[in-house]
Amino acid sequence: MKKLILSAAIVLGSLTAINAQTQTETTATTTEQTTQEQYTEIKSEDVPTAVTEALKKDYPDALVSKAYVNDKKEYKLEITVKDQSATVFADVDGNWLKK
Repeated sequence: MKKLILSAAIVLGSLTAINAQTQTETTATTTEQTTQEQYTEIKSEDVPTAVTEALKKDYPDALVSKAYVNDKKEYKLEITVKDQSATVFADVDGNWLKK
C-alpha cells in the first residue's frame, strides 16, 4: 500500500512539473514588428503617366485629391468618384496593388 501511495505521489509530482513548464512556455510574450511604409505627398501632376492612364481606364470619373509615393515607387492615391472617396495603390507601371 505504501508503494502505491508513493508511486501516485511521484506521478502527480512529475505531472505538476510538466504542467508548470507548459504554462511558462505559453505565457512567453512574442513581439512582432510591423513596418509601416512611409509615403511622401507629391503633386498630382508628378504621378507617372502609366498610373494616371490606369486610373482613367478603371475609374473614368475619379478625381485625385492627394497623391503619395514611397521608396519602392508605389503610389497611394486618394480619389473621389461622385460622392464617394477611396484610397488606391499602384506601382510605377500602373498595376493596382492590394494593401
